[in-house]
Amino acid sequence: MEFLVITGMSGAGKSQAVKVMEDMNYYCMDNLPPILLTKFAELCHESKRDINKVAVVVDIRSGEFFDSLFKGLEDLTKMNISYKILFLDAADNTLIKRYKELRRPHPLNPDGSIIEGIEQERQLLYEVKKRANYIIDTSKLTIGMLKEEMAKIFLEGKQTRTISISVISFGFKHGTLLDGDLVLDVRFIPNPFYIPELREYTGEDKSVRDYVFKFPETNIFISKTIDMLEFLLPYYISEGKSQLILGIGCTGGVHRSVAIANKIGEILRTNGHKVAVDHRDSRLK
Repeated sequence: MEFLVITGMSGAGKSQAVKVMEDMNYYCMDNLPPILLTKFAELCHESKRDINKVAVVVDIRSGEFFDSLFKGLEDLTKMNISYKILFLDAADNTLIKRYKELRRPHPLNPDGSIIEGIEQERQLLYEVKKRANYIIDTSKLTIGMLKEEMAKIFLEGKQTRTISISVISFGFKHGTLLDGDLVLDVRFIPNPFYIPELREYTGEDKSVRDYVFKFPETNIFISKTIDMLEFLLPYYISEGKSQLILGIGCTGGVHRSVAIANKIGEILRTNGHKVAVDHRDSRLK
């Protein structure tokens, strides 16, 4: 079992880091009291889910329990569980700025100055930082850059970072796709709804697909959409995006959008991408 302990300065990005590990298929737990390290490891080991990669965040939010961290790490070793420590740090002025932006007090000095809390925390974490396998200074890192740094450490030689793509058809008359990152309108294509023999079918049916794709503009649209996506995807990945939701909308979400969403999904899969296709409104028919 791979066991990663994420710790470090408050405000240095531990919550973001654990989300990155989730994207890397680690089973994650935030703010785990150190006294429960071995118990959590046992539960993961005994789970029927075949959990073999675990990441936990342990920090000063655990209060008095933080003193038991080294004991917990020793117990992991006795259980023959190999662990690594990732320590996230940042410059004092960066941490102060982040606390002020969020209007939060420092957890070690809630009624006093932020800098005094930071100084206390550095003293408490001194030995932990010395034992860390990896140290990342997030002072000048965006979320995307943090993901890039972590990918270099935890994905090097294992796999290439990818992005999952959800292609969702929908009908504008039922409301636009609110969570779409990109929403494309295909109502410029002639509507099969007005062809009596096609009205009762959907874009899943061959007769509707044949009608939609007989127009040159349909195929040009799909070609240009694929080109745009292949251009954008590497940049989305480099900025740390792990999921892209592409909405394809027509009037009712039954004919054109369904057929085109299926085709785009098919091409993206052929190109090696992880794709899921869903039809929000065709079931309303």
